[in-house]
Amino acid sequence: MQKAICPDFTESSGIEKKNHHFKELKCWQRAREWRTALYKVANDLPEKEKYSLKIQIRRAAVSITANIAEGYGRFHYKENIQFCRQSRASIYECEDHLITCFDEKYIDEEKYKNLIKLMIETRKILDGYIRYL
Repeated sequence: MQKAICPDFTESSGIEKKNHHFKELKCWQRAREWRTALYKVANDLPEKEKYSLKIQIRRAAVSITANIAEGYGRFHYKENIQFCRQSRASIYECEDHLITCFDEKYIDEEKYKNLIKLMIETRKILDGYIRYL
């Protein structure tokens, strides 16, 4: 995945400053990768899961990146941490959904292991960001 870059901007003083953005956060970037992978799983589920597991996976997956972004926009670091904790909870929710997909044989063992590996990496990076905050 390409690294998200936000352009510099020039203030009226003529001094260039970096325009900081949540898209620059490694935890958001990795969560975006995992969300994309989860959407692929959800889209490949059988028709009978269209209004149940598919929707649950998509909602939990989008919650991961959305909460990181929303927390980043909060005024106080403690609020940011709380939103990151909600994001982490959504990571665990998605893990449970993946276990269900594996148990129901919607995904094979190799795909399951690869997704869990990406989930663990995502969670570790997010945990590091929370500790940093």
